[in-house]
Amino acid sequence: MTDSTLEYYRVNAEAFSKATVGVDFSEMANRFLELLPPGAAILDLGCGSGRDSLYFLKRGFRVTAADGSPEMCRIASRNTGLQVRTLLFGNLDYENAFDGIWACASLLHLPAEKLGPVFGKAERALLPRGVMYASFKYGTFSGMRNGRFFTDFTARSFKSLWGKHSGMIIEDSWISGDARPDRKDEKWLNLLMRKV
Repeated sequence: MTDSTLEYYRVNAEAFSKATVGVDFSEMANRFLELLPPGAAILDLGCGSGRDSLYFLKRGFRVTAADGSPEMCRIASRNTGLQVRTLLFGNLDYENAFDGIWACASLLHLPAEKLGPVFGKAERALLPRGVMYASFKYGTFSGMRNGRFFTDFTARSFKSLWGKHSGMIIEDSWISGDARPDRKDEKWLNLLMRKV
């Protein structure tokens, strides 16, 4: 992530957590969990407040949580009881370790040219037939927005990038509204990919 994005989370970690920790994201999480075996190992990559890690834990899944912001890691540890790892996306170093990777509204902070190598690392981190979920703001914008860097995608632009960089297949994609009640007009691109 850019230095300014990490600085945003350093300064705003508590406020960001309070704004997102109570958001009901169960519909998206359940679509992901349905593709995994019971008790599967999940990497919550860019876990933020730990909201989704906690959801997975309560349903009997084994969770490894990681975030690039040390401040967010401390909050997620407090919220989940997990030892959350401080890990920048480019330093992802697992191999054949997870049935699923959950990257909810996290990889969108990378420039498009940095995403390809990260997807390659994510593919290595997954077990055979493993599943990855990722979400991006829907659109064509790339740049700074409200103190953070964002790369937005349409289904078409994502597939164009994905085809160049990954051996995984896109199993499903859909557009949804924002789960936060005050942002219903914002659209998100949701993707489920599988390692083959």
